[in-house]
Amino acid sequence: MSIPADFRAVLADGDPRCPEAPLPRVVVLHGPHLKNCLHAYTIDAMAEIEDGIRKLPRGSDARKRASRMILGKSWDTEVDKDGRIVLPQRLRQQIGLEGEAVMVAMGDYFEIWNAATYEEVEAAETAAFLEEQDGDFDPLTLIDPPGEG
Repeated sequence: MSIPADFRAVLADGDPRCPEAPLPRVVVLHGPHLKNCLHAYTIDAMAEIEDGIRKLPRGSDARKRASRMILGKSWDTEVDKDGRIVLPQRLRQQIGLEGEAVMVAMGDYFEIWNAATYEEVEAAETAAFLEEQDGDFDPLTLIDPPGEG
């Protein structure tokens, strides 16, 4: 699957090996808890997550759960010279990916979806959310204005 150029630039910025090593790495999280999609993180973002897990008390249920659901469900790969990654069959099967994929920017990571599933899920979630809002709802009200918060 081809990674969009702007996503590849973010992956390169978040990989300490770049630009010396020209091919950025990405960490893809999978597992049943993600519900229909995969999460893709930069190397730096994944290091922050791992640091958070290491700060949990050793032997604690929280640390074991986070380690198993995050570290144990991660797959590292490198974007090839043509800007692509090849997802293993088990990851494609998890999200029902047989044809077109969609990648959705989520701030500090991006999601990988089967295009048809994403369209269906996103439309239903958006419709349900908008039903609860005023008629003149503006999504910019969901975030703090610059300099606040």
